[in-house]
Amino acid sequence: MRKYNEKQAFALRAGGVLLAGASLFAMGCGKDSKAAAPPGSGAMPVKVLEARAVPVRDTSDYVATLKSRDSALIMPQVEGQIVQIHRHSGDRVSAGTPLMQIDPLKQQAAVKSQEDTRAAAEANLQFARQQFDRTSGLYAAGVVSKQDLDQAKSALDAAQAQVQALDANVREQQVQLRYYTVTAPWNGIVGDIPVHVGDRVTTTTMLTTVDKPGSLEVYVYVPIERASQLKMNMPVEVLDGSGNVIGDSRISFVSPQVDNTTQTVLAKARIANSKDKLRQAQFIRARVVWGTQKNPVVPVLAVSRIGGQYFAFVAEQDQKAGSYVARQKPLKVGQIVDNNYVVLEGVKPGDKVIVSGTQFLIDGAPVIPQGAS
Repeated sequence: MRKYNEKQAFALRAGGVLLAGASLFAMGCGKDSKAAAPPGSGAMPVKVLEARAVPVRDTSDYVATLKSRDSALIMPQVEGQIVQIHRHSGDRVSAGTPLMQIDPLKQQAAVKSQEDTRAAAEANLQFARQQFDRTSGLYAAGVVSKQDLDQAKSALDAAQAQVQALDANVREQQVQLRYYTVTAPWNGIVGDIPVHVGDRVTTTTMLTTVDKPGSLEVYVYVPIERASQLKMNMPVEVLDGSGNVIGDSRISFVSPQVDNTTQTVLAKARIANSKDKLRQAQFIRARVVWGTQKNPVVPVLAVSRIGGQYFAFVAEQDQKAGSYVARQKPLKVGQIVDNNYVVLEGVKPGDKVIVSGTQFLIDGAPVIPQGAS
């Protein structure tokens, strides 16, 4: 009987241990199951920024060309062989400075021939004048007839006309002779000289250029879609390779015609070039400022792009529950200003734009808005 009681007590003790172990296991499992609860079961704290409207310039950048109104393309007015080049590329010259000499020997001979012919005509004029004076005296004395006097007068008039015609020919040949010396049309800098001594040139051969230092014109070719917005005195900025503004100007000319090849409209703007930073025929970036308007801005990090469409999450308050939910808004964005997208459509000033945790959000998810620093 005593032995039986010891076995029974041992069984009771073992059962109590197993029961306690089962209870502890159950408690441990309960804690693990509570810790493993999905985090989406409650509202997610997110940082938000209120979209604010700021003044934003509406601008467009185009590749433009610099041209000078004070750049002369030097081409010969006569044909011939170059016998001397007086200046080098880069030389500063004044107006009338000889640049090149085209062989003038043939033209000099033509001028000499015309001058000799004129000298002979001058001698004939002197003789005709003497004959007229003599005939006039004889006619007054009644020695010769009126017909003789008229013939002498006619010969004098013909001699005078011939001398005048030869004078004109001599002047023409002398002017032509001056064209064989190519001179600078104004004060400036000699450009590239592609010809050499001994080359034969024609009136279509480019000899060099002479550029006046100073202002240049920006040639901006604006697509026809925005051409209707071009206006006189519209601001234009000239940018360097880093995007820095190196010159400000305003549109001074808008072409009334469309380029048939490129379907663009030409606009011009003058720009000062006092420090010679810019060069003739240089390609630059020109920024046309269309105007200024107020648009909301959204941080770049708050915007996602899916399939070419931009989206942002906005915290909207549920009027019934009083809580906030995340709404995914499609956006139409403009340019980037200070790490913010300019929003054209999709977000209004005052909207609470979610700027954190957007990768974990879905449309309609409950959120707790918090101010972002």
